[in-house]
Amino acid sequence: MMSTESRYSPVSYVSYYYGALYSIFVSIVTLIVLYYLLTGRGERIDFGWFLTETSPYMWASIGVGLAVSLSVVGAGLGIYTTGTSIMGGGVKAPRIKTKNLISVIFCEAVAIYGLIIAIVLSGQIEAYSQDVVEKSSEIMSKNYFSGYAMFGAGVTTGVVNLVCGLCVGQVGSGAALSDAANPALFVKILIVEIFGSAIGLFGLIIAVLLTSKAKMGDKA
Repeated sequence: MMSTESRYSPVSYVSYYYGALYSIFVSIVTLIVLYYLLTGRGERIDFGWFLTETSPYMWASIGVGLAVSLSVVGAGLGIYTTGTSIMGGGVKAPRIKTKNLISVIFCEAVAIYGLIIAIVLSGQIEAYSQDVVEKSSEIMSKNYFSGYAMFGAGVTTGVVNLVCGLCVGQVGSGAALSDAANPALFVKILIVEIFGSAIGLFGLIIAVLLTSKAKMGDKA
């Protein structure tokens, strides 16, 4: 007898999708490498050359963008996760809707951490004159250092807040469902959620330390 079950597997489809993206990425990188090698510019396949030929403004701007975007993505995923559980559990236990909104506030705080760092980094970006930096290699080095430091601070803040948002969302979802089943469990799980939310502060503190000596401009 023939089976009527569907052979569609979401897991296999996702694996195929990511495998295709990886193959495309490897193909593009291989074509770029071959292009430089065959045109006699193989020395450009150098990470150090790439770092010295790119503008410090680019690294600083990417850091600002990643700090905000990854933090907002983490907050959005966290709110999505905990919000659906609050609405679902609230159908059977309407009392949980109000007090479990604190989980949404914790998720939103993750995006605020990224916004704070983005504002701090934006205030440190200053223009410099090409004539001045060409005469003084020390000023140019300090501008490069500032750009790399801001990029690292942005990546650190963004990735930490992304993971923090996922953590708070998952714990908040569990808190809502547990509260719907047993109100005595809410405070206990809320403590776990508070510690999970504190993870985002670690990224914010490290970002501030990374950029404490970063200063761009002609007088860097």
